[in-house]
Amino acid sequence: MDLPRGMRDIEPKESSTIEYIRQKFIETSNLFGFQFMEPSPIELVSVIETKSGPSIRNEIYYFTDKGDREVALRFDFTIGITRYAVSQKSMKLPAKFSTFGGVWRYDEPQKGRYRFFHQWDVEIYGEPNIESDAEIIDFTSKFFTNLKLENIVVDICDRELIESYIKDIFKSDSNIVSDILRAVDKSQKKRKQEIIKEYQEKGYSVSNLEKVLEFAQIKGTPQEIEKKIDVHKLTNWNKVLQLFESLENRGVRDIRINFGIVRGLDYYSGIVFEVFDSSSDLGALVGGGRYDTLTKAFGRSDLGATGAAGGVERIAHSLELQKINIHGDGSHVWVVSVNEDMKKVAISIASQLRLKGIATEVDLTGKSLRKQMEMASSSKHVIIAAPKEYADNLVIIRNMEDGSEKQVKIESVLSNPRSSLQL
Repeated sequence: MDLPRGMRDIEPKESSTIEYIRQKFIETSNLFGFQFMEPSPIELVSVIETKSGPSIRNEIYYFTDKGDREVALRFDFTIGITRYAVSQKSMKLPAKFSTFGGVWRYDEPQKGRYRFFHQWDVEIYGEPNIESDAEIIDFTSKFFTNLKLENIVVDICDRELIESYIKDIFKSDSNIVSDILRAVDKSQKKRKQEIIKEYQEKGYSVSNLEKVLEFAQIKGTPQEIEKKIDVHKLTNWNKVLQLFESLENRGVRDIRINFGIVRGLDYYSGIVFEVFDSSSDLGALVGGGRYDTLTKAFGRSDLGATGAAGGVERIAHSLELQKINIHGDGSHVWVVSVNEDMKKVAISIASQLRLKGIATEVDLTGKSLRKQMEMASSSKHVIIAAPKEYADNLVIIRNMEDGSEKQVKIESVLSNPRSSLQL
């Protein structure tokens, strides 16, 4: 039986990795005081179009429900959390929300991206300020630190800075600016000549386009950038500088100002950023920024908004690529039985250890001792229930690393398992 294109079953190992990322996300979310919630998995199409326009229908799963309403499966969390936030008239500001879950997109399936995948998301609503933007980036950095990920690079920029530069070069209106912003966004993924050819066919000046694309390649610390260009002519340079200094003050490392970061969605209105694993080829792990225009479109011009979202499957790929052990140290325990008479004893011991919070496995089908020991080979310790020892209220504990064995009172194992098993 086949699945629809772009869908897949999430197998136990991957599911375990996703759950590990989720737990680390919630831990970090709690450290920063974000309120964890889950927006509705179904939205009205009209609400989604407020954010992304009618063309979004090409990228989402939508249908008409039994009440003849056009609805869609959520394609991100920003829309749902923002819809919720703007409806909370007495909400204490700044309000900080976080969430983690599955989203659906009718994209072309690709490596690391399916039509159903997982995202994490953090958002801050309130008066616009640089420290809120810095808080989102700081969260992202510390979340990756908690995951033990290395080779992480945080690229920051400001949409108004890039837009102002484009307007100055092309001496033109916002329609052209939007088109050129897409060219800048493509410059992070495509070769320069491909972009120039595409936009030359649209009638754009090659020399002007080259100037913008060269500008989009500028990246580095403030000091490095100030040596390359005259920053005093750049709109919002001081804002980018303040953000950089705030992040340094927070201990965030590996920050870069990158004039090629604009974010693909049109609603971003200020600071934008993306986070990369420099050892991976999957692209950005996280994207985010300020989007005050969205809260305004939802009827709250008094409410600023900034946030970030990350692809969980891409993070899982980086964890695997960097060989980070997330599945523990094999400290779960097996209880095996020498014969059929000892099977009930083994199951009873396993059940009581589980009540103590010890991850414990036991054979359920009456396999031979040899087969049970093979199944238990990945454990550090195996508890052996044998008739002779059981008669004296003892079990055998075998250290699977060095093969050594010792006899321990069953009462001791059950009352203080971590000490008895040296966990």
